[in-house]
Amino acid sequence: MPRSLSQLIALRQELHRFPELSGEESATAQRISAFFAQMSYTKLIPKLGGTGLAFVWEGEKEGPTTLFRCELDGLPILEKGEVPYRSEMVGKSHVCGHDGHMAILSGLGLYLDQSPPMRGKVVLLFQPAEETGDGARAVLADPRFAEIRPDYAFALHNLPGFPLHQIVAKPGSFAASSVGMSIFLHGRNAHSAHPEAGNSPAQAMAEIIKMLEKLPKDFEDFTLVTVIHAELGQIAFGTTPGEAVVRATMRAFDNAVKARLVAVAEMKSSEIAGKYGLGIEFRYQEDFAASHNHPEGFEILRQVAEDLNLDLKEVAVPFRWSEDFGLFSDYAKSMLFGLGSGLEQPQLHEPNFDFPDQLIPTGISIFFKIIQKLNH
Repeated sequence: MPRSLSQLIALRQELHRFPELSGEESATAQRISAFFAQMSYTKLIPKLGGTGLAFVWEGEKEGPTTLFRCELDGLPILEKGEVPYRSEMVGKSHVCGHDGHMAILSGLGLYLDQSPPMRGKVVLLFQPAEETGDGARAVLADPRFAEIRPDYAFALHNLPGFPLHQIVAKPGSFAASSVGMSIFLHGRNAHSAHPEAGNSPAQAMAEIIKMLEKLPKDFEDFTLVTVIHAELGQIAFGTTPGEAVVRATMRAFDNAVKARLVAVAEMKSSEIAGKYGLGIEFRYQEDFAASHNHPEGFEILRQVAEDLNLDLKEVAVPFRWSEDFGLFSDYAKSMLFGLGSGLEQPQLHEPNFDFPDQLIPTGISIFFKIIQKLNH
């Protein structure tokens, strides 16, 4: 490697100390830019989709554009691990491993600096706001994305619960589509001594929660509804509540199935609100498309695993979590895969999760071997 692994580990641990939330990753982007400052890439597209960065290497011959993506953002979770480089940003942490993913792509940049592509383009994309589902959409909507529109797009995510260095993949649907749904109920306040004078949404709220939790039984395809928050009125013992909200995450392995799930939830919630004479409105956030892997991308990854003598586990069922990389499948032959981060590793988003630095050279080797197959 042209620069020692210790320097990539130092970068990863520095990123770990200073996490930033989705859409706020300016300092993180600056740290990445500083690391790439001495590299001889062809082009840099800054502030892509907000705080994103795209480093481009161009070959001398015609060929495909191959994009590799990692994530810039951390999470609003207080870190409870005891590592010496624990987060210095109170209430923020890299307990999903995006710091490690950035280190892998930074190491890939070092490889490209020594062995640039002969054909086409290679793009290293540091994407903002993956955790909220907004980042990929913002990058794709940026007019400058046309300059790097890829033929192939690859991304990895470390996966606790799988053996260290094991590749976890499947063609077709790989990670679920999901969306956060908020259901607002509008009634009428009254004095709690005279509740009959108002119109409390309490009963409707309870019925909607029960309905949502049972809703997946109406679908043959996989769906999941998780009620994550509910609030009724205010803490005011002299007042009958007039407002309520129920929030739930809706999931499916297929975008169309998720759309039907949401439509049915809206219809049944509206029926319940109508029964009680309540107003109702719906709001949505953190909307993720399903991640769908192209068969050619999967075959390339299979060959790479064989070349590098890495174990590839082809899973039969998609993962229930979501990743906004799924949007890239509308533009390119995309491939999202997992890289095992250890059987005893805390799960993603747990407050004591820490990315294992042993994965950095493995991730770099996988990505660089893909470049050798497509752009050399």
